[in-house]
Amino acid sequence: MIVGILGGGQLARMLALAGYPLGLKFRFLDPSPEACAGHLGGQVIAGFADHAAVLRLADAAHVVTFEFENVPAQTLAFLPERVPTYPPAEALAVAQDRLREKALFRDLGIATARFAAVDNPNDLASALDRVGLPAILKTRTLGYDGKGQVTLRAPSDAQPAWARLGGVPCTLEELVAFDRELSIIAVRGRNGETAFYPIAENLHRHGILHLSRCRPQDPMQAEAEDAVRRLLDAFGYVGVLALEIFQVGGRLLANEIAPRVHNTGHWTIEGAVTSQFENHLRAILGYPLGSTAAHGPAAMVNLVGQLPDLGRVLAVPGAHVHVYGKEPRPGRKLGHVTLCTAREDELDALLDEVLRQVGEP
Repeated sequence: MIVGILGGGQLARMLALAGYPLGLKFRFLDPSPEACAGHLGGQVIAGFADHAAVLRLADAAHVVTFEFENVPAQTLAFLPERVPTYPPAEALAVAQDRLREKALFRDLGIATARFAAVDNPNDLASALDRVGLPAILKTRTLGYDGKGQVTLRAPSDAQPAWARLGGVPCTLEELVAFDRELSIIAVRGRNGETAFYPIAENLHRHGILHLSRCRPQDPMQAEAEDAVRRLLDAFGYVGVLALEIFQVGGRLLANEIAPRVHNTGHWTIEGAVTSQFENHLRAILGYPLGSTAAHGPAAMVNLVGQLPDLGRVLAVPGAHVHVYGKEPRPGRKLGHVTLCTAREDELDALLDEVLRQVGEP
């Protein structure tokens, strides 16, 4: 069985590593000859909008999936005529457009922060009246890891922010004073079978995920599952879907979706009975889903910009290092560390040690 993946980055790499024990083979399409997943299977070196190249990938695969949101939705739209393709193109199209995303949340009864469309400079004043300050002006498309957004704290910030973002269509969103940043990862099979991982509590630095910690028995689990289930059912979804959430007091506010395996679920590789990567493959191939239960307390720390002394990290009990094989550069995710222990208090101490070894105070 051959799985075709649009994208050849670390998520594609981890999908392949999860799939080889199942006897799967992989083909990747990525424009970079240095794509870090490329050596784990055949690679088509081409852009995602290259129709002929995408068809070559499809014709070599039994099923096609994708690893990130910047694959053009129109590329995905024609593939199901040639080969089963999951998740659905509609989920990708919504995730690529912040306004469509927020509107879908609203339509499904999923609470969000206040938001308004900003299609031209004249929309800014009315959007500020509706949303209030402080707020974040975000490009509707091509924003991730803190890119494509500017914080507004005074009305005079609005026009310079619009210019800084290139004068493209945007959304203005309320800047939420949240208590916690959370995410929930769900997986839905071809037959509608659905499972949920424990909520992850997340910390970002400079717009990039710094660490995630799974929270089994979190009091917000049921509400988060209800929200993500509505999305899965609305899309007729197949595969892994992540929903990023703000907790404000006793309320959850949906922020965005990721129709793919997700950075906040990397702890599942060692920390769950079945990793998010294996369950994504199970789902798109029509296999039964594996258990999403956590083995125990677990956390994940991203390695960004440069790698630490791996020997020192591996000396921490319960630590597992994953290096992606990418060239170091500022702000680039080069790997991650998962940490699994038997008790929460033990995890606290060992997580502090991992953070020291990767250069965090």
